[in-house]
Order: sequence, then structure tokens, then C-alpha cells
Amino acid sequence: MLENGKISVRQFTILLILFIVGGSILVVPSQLASEAKQDAWIAAILGLVLSLSLVMLYNALGSRFPDMTLAQYSEEILGKWIGKVVSLLFFFYFFEHTAGLLRLIGDFMTTQIMPETPIQAIHIIFLSIIIMGVRLRIEPIARASEIFFPWFILLFFILVISISPHIEVEKIQPIGEEVKPIVSGAFQFLGLPFLQLEVFLILYPYINRKKEVKKFYLLGTLIGGVFLIVITFLSIAVLGADQSTRQMYPSYSLARKINIGDLFQRVEAIMAFIWFITVYFKMAITFYASTLIFAQTFKLKDYRFLTFPLGIIIIVLSIVDFPNIVYFKQFIKTIWTPYSLTYGLFLPLVLLGVAMLRKKRGNSGSY
Repeated sequence: MLENGKISVRQFTILLILFIVGGSILVVPSQLASEAKQDAWIAAILGLVLSLSLVMLYNALGSRFPDMTLAQYSEEILGKWIGKVVSLLFFFYFFEHTAGLLRLIGDFMTTQIMPETPIQAIHIIFLSIIIMGVRLRIEPIARASEIFFPWFILLFFILVISISPHIEVEKIQPIGEEVKPIVSGAFQFLGLPFLQLEVFLILYPYINRKKEVKKFYLLGTLIGGVFLIVITFLSIAVLGADQSTRQMYPSYSLARKINIGDLFQRVEAIMAFIWFITVYFKMAITFYASTLIFAQTFKLKDYRFLTFPLGIIIIVLSIVDFPNIVYFKQFIKTIWTPYSLTYGLFLPLVLLGVAMLRKKRGNSGSY
């Protein structure tokens, strides 16, 4: 067996929350503000409600094949060759998502924190840490998430409390002025991060209490979404819709506004640390999923030897696919959500529909 680790539903939920927040906490407020203006936080609420329907779809598929990963039951449902094609499509999707996250890390570091450092050096260092985690398998990654999660909660709480005095209610008015931008913003919010949540179908077989997964899948999605709604609301209420739109990382700029008695100020490192914690686990999950899918598709005995060659390709891909920060932002805004619909909605629907028609079900799929 390629993976014999076990994780608890609590660890599964924590990983899900960190995955949703990771990456998205920096860029989502800007994307939503560009679409829905002062109603960005309402668009985020609508997007979260819609995302729960997606999770119900993933639950229906995962609970049918609780002892198999997405790659394994793709072949079981669609047949050997078509199933392998679908598995490879998921591999490329998660692989490219990992490259995009790496590029986001590099751009953030070189524009905000270490402008003199070559982006390639940052990519190599950060991805090396990801590879170390993935080679240890999923159980140590899940345990590490439990250690860092309380720090994430504490730092987020400090950020919210510290920035709350700067809220200006008039910046979120008028509320609900136009419906179309809110719907458009909610659609953008689905694309990043909720249409990637099918990646957790890879972890389904390794959860020790599978009967409880459904509610925790929904709970983790709800909690993670609330964190993003809060940070979006604060970005609009403190910075305003126009400034949130112009900023690439409005939530990072938000932390710069903190000033309590001229003593507690310039603590944007809090936001940076929150993001580093969450994006590490998000990248670890997407990279782990892509290597495991590749190994299972080609019936390899171990996936760990793939981490180094695939890691090198990711470093190159992160530069080639996303040549600059402007292109990256435009790609996220115009291409990513329609592209993700194929993998986050269409393919899971096809797999579930064909499985029901052919009455395919895993060994423990009766619960």
C-alpha cells in the first residue's frame, strides 16, 4: 500500500480549514472587491453557502468508496483506460495548483519582505520544506497541523481585535446596491478555494472514523469560509473597496494599519506568519495528492521517489506558467474559476452519476 497512515476526523477538519485559508487569505479580498466592491463580504457569504453544496457532492462520492482514493475509484467507475485519463487530469490540476501557490509565495516574498532575493531561491527553499513533509507521509503532516493550528487561531484573533477600532461603517455602504456583482463575486470565491476541496477525497481512505467524515467535511468548510469572510469584511471596512481592489495583498496591508498607543504597530508579520502556516499545509496537501495520484495511476510501489523530480518541474512551471505578478492576478480572475469547474464540479458529477448508473460501490460504502 502506498500510504498506510491514519488521521483523525479532527486532524482532517484542521487540514481542511488551513487549506481553505491558505493562499486565499491574501488574495481573496482583492478579487472579491474588484467584482462586488463594498458588497465583497456579502459575495463571500453567498459563495460559502454555494460551496457547501459542492462538499455534499464530494461527500456523496467519497462515502460510496470510503476505502479508495479518487484515482482508484476513477478506474473502478470508468474502466481502466478512461479512468487513468481522468486520474491524470486530476494529477495535472493539483500539480499546477501547487506551482501557482509556489509562485504566489515567491511574489509575496520578493515584493513585500525580501525584494533583493531572487525568486528562484525562495521557491527552492520553500518547496524543499514541502518535499520533506510529503516524504514523511500524511500522518506527520496531520499531526503538525494540530501543533500549528492554535497559533493560527491566536494570531488571527489578535489581528481581528487589533484592527477592529479602525472599522468605518460607511465604507461598506450602501449594502446590497447591485445583485449581479455580488453573484459574480460569489462565483469568483468558489473558484478560490472551494472548487479545490475535492483534493480531500484523496485523504478519505486514511481517516480512522469514516462515518463521521461527512459532517466534519461540511464543518471544516464552514469554519474556513468564515475566516475568509471576516478578513474580507475587515479589508473593505478598514481599507475601503477601491484600495482593496488596487492592493495585491489587501489583508497584508490591513495589518499595517494596526496602531495601539503608538506601541503596538507595524505588526504585518502577524499576517505573514498566518499565511505561511496555512499555505504550507495547503501546498503539502496538493503536492501530496498529485504525487500519490501519479503513483496510483501507474501502479508504483512508492510515491516518495517522485517528490524530487516532480519538485524540480514545479519550480520551473511556477516561473514559466506565471511569468509575472500581473499575469498571475489576471489568470486567477479570468481563467482559474471556469478551469476549476471542470475538476471541482463536472468530473465529480460524472463520476458519481456513472457510479450510480453502474451501481458501483466500495466495500464499505453502505454507511
